Amino acid sequence: MLETLNQNPTSLETVIESEILEGALEAVEGAFGADVDYAQLVKMYGASPDGTKGRYSPAECTGIRKTKVEGNPDMKHVSTSYVERSNLTMRMQMRRFTRLTNAFSKKAENHLHALALYFMFYNFGRIHKTLRVSPAMAAGVSDKLWSWEEIAEMVDAHHVRPTTKRGSYKKRKAAE
Repeated sequence: MLETLNQNPTSLETVIESEILEGALEAVEGAFGADVDYAQLVKMYGASPDGTKGRYSPAECTGIRKTKVEGNPDMKHVSTSYVERSNLTMRMQMRRFTRLTNAFSKKAENHLHALALYFMFYNFGRIHKTLRVSPAMAAGVSDKLWSWEEIAEMVDAHHVRPTTKRGSYKKRKAAE
């Protein structure tokens, strides 16, 4: 729902930017109260070109409007570019978001686990060319590059094992 959530490094205040979405204001206020700098970006679209009717092709964006919602956000930095790039990177690296592939998640729980592993590796286990370190190292959250083995060990240490055993396997009767 929220387009961008980041920490302003100069003031350590929470800065949130979103598109106009129903429930966004309530979600922000519920999570942060009034102690947040919050702005919304509204994109205005023109009519779809005649040749694209009947197939998916978004209309042309004719303008934007930035609105201060709460606190004192820096309006010159209100943009969805960063989150759109992040979403594209995630879709390209994780085929679970692509329907009609064998990697598509059918269960929400499996999808959430895959996302957690992706974000853990992306932020802690991968050197980013522009940063020359992992994002976690650049933010001072970690002092090392995590390996897949370390990530797996952490998952195993926090995994809650079922308290009951699974039932026995029952063979199906052959169809006649």
